This record gives sequence, C-alpha cells and structure tokens, in this order.
Amino acid sequence: DTESTIIIEGETGVGKSMLARYIHNTSNRNEKKMMEINCGAIPEALLESELFGYVSGAFTGADRKGKAGLIETCEGGTLLLDEISELPLLLQVKLLHFLQNRKITRVGGTEEIPVNVRVIAATNKTLETLVEKGE
Repeated sequence: DTESTIIIEGETGVGKSMLARYIHNTSNRNEKKMMEINCGAIPEALLESELFGYVSGAFTGADRKGKAGLIETCEGGTLLLDEISELPLLLQVKLLHFLQNRKITRVGGTEEIPVNVRVIAATNKTLETLVEKGE
C-alpha cells in the first residue's frame, strides 16, 4: 500500500521480475498497465527516445507526429526498469529528474509532461559499488 519507487537487487534468475509483477498485482495500480523494459537490451542510441518519446522532427527518421515514450504510455501503472545498472550515465540524470518531479520532456521538446507512473528497478549488480566507482 505504498507508491514508493522500489529497487530490487539479486542474482540473475532469482525472480526479480516475478517479484515486481507481484508488487504491481497487489498494488492499487493493478488494473493499469505494467511494462517491463530491459535497459541493457535497447541500444543506447535509441533508449532515450524509447523511454521519453520524441517530438516531431526531433531527429532524422522520426515519425512526423512524434511519439509518446514507454514511460508516458504506462500512465497510471507500473514501469519495471530491468537491468537498471546498464542505463547510460547521461540518461540516469534524465531519469532522476523524472523520479523527483514526475514529469518528462520528450526528446527535442521543451514542454514538461506530468506522468503518474510507479517505478520498480531491478539489477543483478550491487549499485552501491557502481556508485563508488562513478559508474
């Protein structure tokens, strides 16, 4: 019965995704969407636009109408960021802004969009050690 952001650490194969789904299914958000994004599986060059979306003309090959990102399309639900330790440092800053303010800015945009999404992050690495290394 909390809306807190959650981090789940554990070895590969211990069921971090299953635990995240359990948390979502027993929460007040259980009737809304839960999305799982593997931060290590999406190429770094695409990750920002996939998470935050983009406005028309943001880059070559972009849809002329723009596109909502995965965070925005998860409105009211839960977003699982699996392998969060693979998120590039520059994108960590943008994610932190979202976590603190619950607003996103699409790539190439200037307008902040409020979003109501609970974030659960999972990793098989010890984040404290990565922070100490500056990673």
